[in-house]
Amino acid sequence: MSPVCFAPDSGGGGGASTPAPWGETKVVGARLPRVDAYERVSGSAVYTLDLQLPGMLHAAIVRCPHAHARVKRIDTAKAETMPGVRGVLTGESPGAAIPWYQGREGPLSLLFDPHCRHEGEEVAAVAADTALQAHDAARAVVVEYEELPFVVDPDKALAPDAPKVHDWGNLLGQPRVTTRGDVAAGFAAADAVVEMTFRTPVQMHTPMEVHVSVAQWDGDRLTVWDSTQGVYAIREALAGALKLPLASVRVVGHYMGGGFGSKLELGKYTVIAALLARRLGRPVKAALTREETFLVAGNRPSNVITLKAGAKRDGALTALEARLSGPVGAYPTSAVSAYQIGDLYTCPNVKFETTNILIHAGKARPFRAPGFPSCNWALEQVVDTLAEKLGLDPVELRLKNIPTVSQLNDNAPYTSTGLARCLTEGAVAFGWTEARRRPKTAGHLRRGVGVAAGMWGYGGDPNATAIVTLYADGSVNLNTGASDLGTGTKTVLAMVVAEELGVAPDRIQVEHADTATTKFAPSSGGSQTVLVNSPAVRAAAIEVKRQVLEIAARQLDKPVGDLAVADGAVVVAGAGGKRVPFSELKGLGERRMLVGVGMRHPHPEGKLALPFAAQFAEVEVDTRSGAVRVLRVLAAQDSGRVMNRLTFNNQVFGGVVQGLGFALTEERVLDRATGKMVNANWHDYKVPTMLDSPAEAECLPIDPHDTECNTVGAKGLGEPAHIPAATAIANAIHDAVGVRPLEAPVTPARLVALLAAQERKG
Repeated sequence: MSPVCFAPDSGGGGGASTPAPWGETKVVGARLPRVDAYERVSGSAVYTLDLQLPGMLHAAIVRCPHAHARVKRIDTAKAETMPGVRGVLTGESPGAAIPWYQGREGPLSLLFDPHCRHEGEEVAAVAADTALQAHDAARAVVVEYEELPFVVDPDKALAPDAPKVHDWGNLLGQPRVTTRGDVAAGFAAADAVVEMTFRTPVQMHTPMEVHVSVAQWDGDRLTVWDSTQGVYAIREALAGALKLPLASVRVVGHYMGGGFGSKLELGKYTVIAALLARRLGRPVKAALTREETFLVAGNRPSNVITLKAGAKRDGALTALEARLSGPVGAYPTSAVSAYQIGDLYTCPNVKFETTNILIHAGKARPFRAPGFPSCNWALEQVVDTLAEKLGLDPVELRLKNIPTVSQLNDNAPYTSTGLARCLTEGAVAFGWTEARRRPKTAGHLRRGVGVAAGMWGYGGDPNATAIVTLYADGSVNLNTGASDLGTGTKTVLAMVVAEELGVAPDRIQVEHADTATTKFAPSSGGSQTVLVNSPAVRAAAIEVKRQVLEIAARQLDKPVGDLAVADGAVVVAGAGGKRVPFSELKGLGERRMLVGVGMRHPHPEGKLALPFAAQFAEVEVDTRSGAVRVLRVLAAQDSGRVMNRLTFNNQVFGGVVQGLGFALTEERVLDRATGKMVNANWHDYKVPTMLDSPAEAECLPIDPHDTECNTVGAKGLGEPAHIPAATAIANAIHDAVGVRPLEAPVTPARLVALLAAQERKG
């Protein structure tokens, strides 16, 4: 049996012809609870952090306490004799000299590198019977350091006399410049020009479940249970680090408590657990503490963005010019993205320069739309400022510049563009016009409303394989390698099977995220999970349906075209509602099961399938204290077809709250005297809670009925639901009090200072 790979009508990819787009659906789009809801809320779901294996040891990692230092000596003698300790691992241990962090000319570091370039770098590790014993022993390891000069301020890192993170300096490559048109001519043609400089914070990954792995060996075969967003990516990286064949490494990730991008890459703790487990002959769990996650598990880099924009009197943009820079931490990655400047709005003349800077701090990792919320913070405040200068409604100016093609991708057309509908329908649902007319002042309390648009502009690996098995009793198994971060992926994919096979979702068992038992799926990131895996699942389900109908046609002596599936049965058209349950199909009973293998089709040739969003916010500002309260938010979201309205809403509301943290509360603070993070805990690093969330939050799906993006009509959701959230709040603050919050987060202290400066100016 060949796998089914539905190819676009334009050709390429091989396999069957494209199935007809869904019209009205019975299951897909409904508000269905998670297929694993009971397990999650009852506590019976076993997350990696919960996992207990017979004889399991616990690992604790010795970390450098300095921003920049060199290890001169390690003394593990005391730790090795402490109660419960079974082993100590250092860079001198056999097999521990593993290269890490790839640079331009090879690895930049080691698993345990004597040259520590940021607080928290791994120096040694201990395995003990209990986690407490391991941490006590880790504290007993004596490490002598040579403290070295450091730089944690990206504004100072490029100075000629700044301490170097690496021998070749602190500039990660040369600044990258992108241009189209003639920006000088564009500004000359503008009736209004504004130029502003913005600063955004370092925002930390703080998922509910900390980063954790459990490693166990069976001879030369390694099994790792990992809290990961992609079991296949982790298997490949882990096999490479340990120089093992892929077939000898199994990675399992059934339940995980969030990731936001920080769990897309292999962590040192995973390799440390594997090394200790192999050495000691027992399974080992390595779980980071909450404080450790702040130091080594990634962050959204801060940005400094200077943006100049020009527009005609009618609001048509004539030019955009920007400089963006940000710190990646101590090792290479990316800190900035100017994608929205180049693509969110139609503009003939654009130039932007991006610079990535190294500092002595933890390495950045992808964080829910890497670079996009920071860029949006600048772009959408500048657009609002232009509208104010031209006397235009902010929604009106945005509608003047709606794109139909991707200007950064050779003007390739979009399969659909719902941005205009997000703005117009969102404004109506929010009551935008009426809200702008309402009085803003009630004593020292002032109210304002704001809007911001956004888009998500990155694609991903379109390859995915799924297997659907229909058993003789009519129950179904779905096999997919996709990880479920807690977003409802398993539920949505089960709903696709239910839609095609006409079976109840509770009759579908989902097997997922295990490299030994499930088929390949790319990592769950980039808002690609549903739009890549759903078409593969649909293809597999359609193949099973084809076999079912052929079996039924022989049994009933009817043409296949006269048959359909519904409610777990084959239904005969025009036969008075005659139906044959799957369990009564003789051919299915004889074969015991029917198997369909589906593969994801290629992306649309010559077109882009990208999501868009617009969010509206109303805030109340206390001009005495500077406190900001977000009263209500409406998020209009073009992510194509709504696959499950309940999970759709949850993703959007989660993005809004995460944006609230970006706008108002979250910020990594590094002590410039020591280079240490001073708020590496949930007490001092202020993540929004339900008490901070808006009392009124509404999600408005915008479905452009896209039949070209893929065979299910869905586009990305996770990232775009977050991108404009913070900026809508910033624009609402400006509407309320008349000052422009250029720096995030807009803390009470910062806002009071802005208000005081405004008052001094009169």
